[in-house]
Amino acid sequence: MSTERLIEVPRARVKVRRSTHSPIFTIIGALVLVCLLTVAPWIVPAQFATTLTNFFILVIMATMWNLLAGYAGMVSIGQQAFVGLGAYATLYFAIKGLNPFVAIPFAALVCAALAVPITYLLFRLRGGYFSIATWVVSDTALLIIGTIAVLGGGTGRTMPGLQNLSPGETAHFSYLATWFVALIVVTGTYVLLRSRTGLVLASIRDNEVAARSAGVNVRAARRSIFVIAAAGCGAAGAVLAISQPFIQPSNEFNLQWAAEMLFVSMIGGLGTIEGPIIGSIIFFVLQQSLQQQGAWYLIIVGALAVVIALWQPRGLWGAFRDRFHTELLPVGHWVEPGESGP
Repeated sequence: MSTERLIEVPRARVKVRRSTHSPIFTIIGALVLVCLLTVAPWIVPAQFATTLTNFFILVIMATMWNLLAGYAGMVSIGQQAFVGLGAYATLYFAIKGLNPFVAIPFAALVCAALAVPITYLLFRLRGGYFSIATWVVSDTALLIIGTIAVLGGGTGRTMPGLQNLSPGETAHFSYLATWFVALIVVTGTYVLLRSRTGLVLASIRDNEVAARSAGVNVRAARRSIFVIAAAGCGAAGAVLAISQPFIQPSNEFNLQWAAEMLFVSMIGGLGTIEGPIIGSIIFFVLQQSLQQQGAWYLIIVGALAVVIALWQPRGLWGAFRDRFHTELLPVGHWVEPGESGP
């Protein structure tokens, strides 16, 4: 005859929180940085302000590309399509008499509207086929824009509406427009990833089959992210067209934009908000330091990309975050053991 005993085992408790450190210092640092970057054109040399303008344009593009690939799992090599469409939408609105700076949000909306029907073609493909198809879309957009005479055709056209500004004023206003667009894009991405949509994207990235089994509409989520990324790249194209006011198809639809987006996202850290920013900083430091080295510049940049891809596929910020368990802009959750309870 056996006796049974009921043994009570204490239940383990865990702590779940957004960040492992107090956000106060991050908020204070962010506010100081925003103030400094807002007044930068008046306190730094003009050449450095121009470099910052180009830096922010790359941050916008890379943030949008990272949102596509790092969170929604869509590796695009054709996002320059929306960069070019954003630039030419701004040009069209300027030709019609609208101030180019006012046209920036409208150019982003045009790109978002064009992205919707494009998704119904692209989303029939997966993996490498999807990536190549985005490139085809970009080249198709370039060819179509090149046939429109009012937009300058293949030879290009100068952006109207800026002639009344002095070169200094144009540079200052271009910088501020680019900086504010970058700030809106990064902040909007942060808010988006902390929302329910962010949880949906995390589930898709971790296990798409499990996400579908849990009732997630994967296609709708990816379509919304594709449209948002198109709008962001369109805004980048708009400020690019204003900062470099001669618009030409070969410049605006350049494959180099896709290569730079991919490079800075990969070395900075896929699937993080900080990654594209850190990657852009590294890219511009290398560019400014090695641009006189000719072919060696490309060799060093390519070698760095290969080394990081092999050593740390999640990028430099991913390695730092895993090592020190910290994030500046946390969008996930940290789980820590707590006290045991009854």
